Amino acid sequence: MSGDVTLGALKRLDSVLAGQDIDSVDINGGSIDGVAIGASTPSTGAFTSVVTGGTQAAVGATKTLTAADSGVLNKLDTAAGSVATLPAATGTGNIFRFAITVIATSNSHVIKVGSASETMQGFVFSMDDTSANVVGFFAAGTSDTITLNKTTTGSVTIGEYIEIEDIATNKFQVRGFISNTGSPATPFSATV
Repeated sequence: MSGDVTLGALKRLDSVLAGQDIDSVDINGGSIDGVAIGASTPSTGAFTSVVTGGTQAAVGATKTLTAADSGVLNKLDTAAGSVATLPAATGTGNIFRFAITVIATSNSHVIKVGSASETMQGFVFSMDDTSANVVGFFAAGTSDTITLNKTTTGSVTIGEYIEIEDIATNKFQVRGFISNTGSPATPFSATV
């Protein structure tokens, strides 16, 4: 790789390489945020942002996410249900990832916006555990909450996955894969 590397290019590279195993990376030229890479004289610099992959964090009972949680795998990890609240949607492009690591046995796992002026758009696909059919659910215009209720709307299988991107002021884009038992139902609602 040669020439200047922008933060946007690094984010695109991160999204392309997500989930890939990389043993070593050799960047020996160019610059990042104006700091020379591979120069023969050591240099110092201040980076505007560094995003790394592979980090995980427990949501616990409740967690209000921040920009620092972008790119982190946020684990919905309590049997009593985890509640994750997204930071304000401002169009940053930040991506918040969630995975079911503990099946909720009481209450539900919930992901929601932080303000009534914010909404979600996008989809969640659900695989029915009895028929193996896959059903897609799209967020309605007022959707601001995803509820995984242990049966018809998710939190049935370890590894269910939801990704939410901050795409514009007051707007999140959702992509997800869950499973259900019983008649599948939309996990989207307006509760904030």
